[in-house]
Amino acid sequence: MFKKILIANRGEIALRIQRACREMGIQSVVVYSEADRDAKYVRLADEAVCIGPAPSAQSYLHMPAIISAAEVTDAEAIHPGYGFLSENADFAERVEQSGFVFIGPTPESIRIMGDKVAAKQAMIKSGVPCVPGSEGALPDDPKEIIKIARTVGYPVIIKAAGGGGGRGMRVVHTEAALIHAVQTTKAEAGAAFGNPEVYMEKFLEHPRHIEIQIMADTHKNAVWLGERDCSMQRRHQKIIEEAPAPGILRRAIEKVGERCAAACKKIGYRGAGTFEFLYENGEFYFIEMNTRVQVEHPVTEMTSGIDIVQMQIRVAAGEKLPFTQRQIESRGHSIECRINAEDPVKFIPSPGRITTWHAPGGPGVRVDSHIYTNYFVPPNYDSMIGKIIVHGDTREQALARMRTALSETVVEGINTNIPLHRELMVDAKFIEGGTDIHYLENWMAARKR
Repeated sequence: MFKKILIANRGEIALRIQRACREMGIQSVVVYSEADRDAKYVRLADEAVCIGPAPSAQSYLHMPAIISAAEVTDAEAIHPGYGFLSENADFAERVEQSGFVFIGPTPESIRIMGDKVAAKQAMIKSGVPCVPGSEGALPDDPKEIIKIARTVGYPVIIKAAGGGGGRGMRVVHTEAALIHAVQTTKAEAGAAFGNPEVYMEKFLEHPRHIEIQIMADTHKNAVWLGERDCSMQRRHQKIIEEAPAPGILRRAIEKVGERCAAACKKIGYRGAGTFEFLYENGEFYFIEMNTRVQVEHPVTEMTSGIDIVQMQIRVAAGEKLPFTQRQIESRGHSIECRINAEDPVKFIPSPGRITTWHAPGGPGVRVDSHIYTNYFVPPNYDSMIGKIIVHGDTREQALARMRTALSETVVEGINTNIPLHRELMVDAKFIEGGTDIHYLENWMAARKR
């Protein structure tokens, strides 16, 4: 087992990884930008190294500074968390070439799964169900593009092969708009991701967003730890996640989970990962794989009883998974609300100093957050300041616990989206379960009228 791990991230995930290290008796090194000098995890770290000014490009995305910090502190492994460099194959490669262990998949796996076209082809070969669409990147010939669209059937969605985070997508309803949409998306993809390739998929009208959490070791073992429903989204950004997904037949979930685990074995995957699917009319359609730990991993931890971050570290150290598929059980129900520093109606970011912070408590309540009273939320990064996670024996109990937890939470000095979460927890459709990915935006549009 490692003696010292460098955490190449910030915010609540840096604290989450640090806690996992502490439980395992591993020393933690935290890197931080000048904007995060006063962060809780920086104060709690065994060692902390400033790697640059506030802008991400000069700090959390600056590979040489992170690797130098690992060298000067004698760290043995680097945990990238989520976001920033976590799915950057070049970074994973440089980490390993510098003599450190990258706590995540191999650079090859990241490259395959990071390219949406290559990932889809790999999943088709592995028997994972995919959304009908182009077999690979779209050709340059407009006639061929029109032909593919007619085969798939309108509406279609044009997606960037190297895209993510809800960017590089365009829905097309008519043939007249198709070629312009493809050209525009290509130009955007080239500028944003350095890869102008785009592909086409059938646009599903009312899908749910269901994902499968997997874990694989270096000894050809792979398991799936359950599913999550992440359909409550705004502009492709998740706001609420829950496990298990309400109203989907268990056998259907098990079938797709088994295929995901089998695909991991086939591609030689290691570490934690998530297969993301659209689910409509009883069918699952693979859309992408995230080759890292996700923001919403706690709901799976609460229902499976497995510490996913510790398991990432154990697998990276060469240990075998300590459980088989048969030993994994899903217990009760868990819900997570992402708490963002933003206006709850207009969604404008709200950085600034937190004058009061009171976290909720009680049975089945977990808070993953790096904030504290007098903490200054910097304007330079993502607006998420924490997550409230609850667990109950049933979904009804979990909902009741989340309502109670949100009513107890106090954040003053900045705006947060807590009022939005309070409204959603008493919304009849959400309580019923099974809302699609467009529900939240439609709900917000109706509220404005």
